[in-house]
Amino acid sequence: MITGATKNKVDDIWQRMWEGGITNPIEVIMQLTYLMFMKSLDDKELEAESMEAATGMPAKHAFPQTDEGQSIRWSHFKDLPAEEMFDIVGQKAFPFIKTMHSDNAFAESMEDAAFGFNKPKTLEKAVSGIDDLLSNYVKDSDDLGDLYEYMLSKLNTAGANGQFRTPQHIRNMMVALANPKPGQLICDPACGTAGFLISAAESIRKNYGSEMDEDQWGVFYGEQFTGFDTDQTMVRISAMNLLLHSIDHPDIRNQDSLSRLNTIRDKFDLILANPPFTGSVDVEDIDDSLKAVVNTKQTELLFVALFLRMLKLGGRCVCIVPNGVLFRSNSKAYRQLRAELVDNQRLEAIIYMPSGVFKPYSGVSTAILVFTKTNAGGTDNVWLYNMEGDGYTLDDKRDPDEKHDDIPDIIKRWNDLDSEKNHARTEKSFMVSKADIVKNDYDFSFNKYAETKYERIEYPPTEEILADLDDLNRQMTESLDELRKMLGGEQND
Repeated sequence: MITGATKNKVDDIWQRMWEGGITNPIEVIMQLTYLMFMKSLDDKELEAESMEAATGMPAKHAFPQTDEGQSIRWSHFKDLPAEEMFDIVGQKAFPFIKTMHSDNAFAESMEDAAFGFNKPKTLEKAVSGIDDLLSNYVKDSDDLGDLYEYMLSKLNTAGANGQFRTPQHIRNMMVALANPKPGQLICDPACGTAGFLISAAESIRKNYGSEMDEDQWGVFYGEQFTGFDTDQTMVRISAMNLLLHSIDHPDIRNQDSLSRLNTIRDKFDLILANPPFTGSVDVEDIDDSLKAVVNTKQTELLFVALFLRMLKLGGRCVCIVPNGVLFRSNSKAYRQLRAELVDNQRLEAIIYMPSGVFKPYSGVSTAILVFTKTNAGGTDNVWLYNMEGDGYTLDDKRDPDEKHDDIPDIIKRWNDLDSEKNHARTEKSFMVSKADIVKNDYDFSFNKYAETKYERIEYPPTEEILADLDDLNRQMTESLDELRKMLGGEQND
């Protein structure tokens, strides 16, 4: 866990970048990402050199073993004067990391990256700040990952750019519902900053790390995590985020998951996602397999259909959808998708989240769907939970609010679903049968199934109420008369 002092250092670097003319939060993060990669690359080179010196065995070097190749290393240029540093980083070091194509996803994503510093002093301050952070404040890989997460949290201010992150506590809750396991192939087809993949990786490390064998760790560091995004910048951020969390070889690609170019079928054990809520795609570019599930061009529906296609039989999905997916009836595609989940797959749970979860950049009401791909039905009882709070205020400030946090309760109840069968529909969570859902024409609205408990309040007879009022009036009159007498006595004095 990074400290307040570490956050202050990040904030200071951020301010210096802003003062230097780099004001887009995404661009700030991207440029800092390049610098962090340069430092991490040099740190690994120093480790390789140390091991080479200790063992006498030749090591694999990232940098050319020439004077020019050594000049582009972080340890060389970090202490140079601003102008000289600017020339080396901009004209030599940056082009080098763009073309090195090493064996990690971040280096492979650098093809169209751009060096964004236009002032030597701004670069000097950023390099000095990053060097201080990573040398004196970051103790281990966990701290490094937390540092990057804090930087990414600043994207919350970038709503106008369309780059939104799922809050970490929501991601962690969804991962707890999914309980990812060693060896499972996990995908986020709209990965953004790779938050879901990282939360899944951390969960596996925490819950199973001590008992994982060599093959399982091999999958973990290799093919276990896959992410796609249509924005190349997000792909680079995702790859770097995973790299800083010690996930060196994920499959992170710049790809439109909904297009015909995505041919993946029956591959993944688990999908965790918060796909784009709005918009539509070109009908001609939609794969026929998706149209067969839901004939629409609405992205919030197409993504759910895509998840079904990409999952293995028995694979599970935990995803966020806008509330309209649950009840809209103005287009038959919405009902078509809901019927698909209930009749042909196994719908397990719907968690209704309050509208403020994605503030300050969106007030949309959302829900979490949990379902398993069976292609043969299996829906029996569906668990419904009406979340009223997530541990933060539901206004634009999103301040901590521990008194209104349903997440621990959600996880606790999810892990003991048998007891939920006995809950009345007046409670915040209960089971609904498939037959009941079909009876309501596949409407997933919480209010369709919840019952309101009315308490009968007995009031005294009208005569008693009037008598009480008369008594109060009498007391008031007597008190006023007494007050007048007291005031009259004071005047006589």
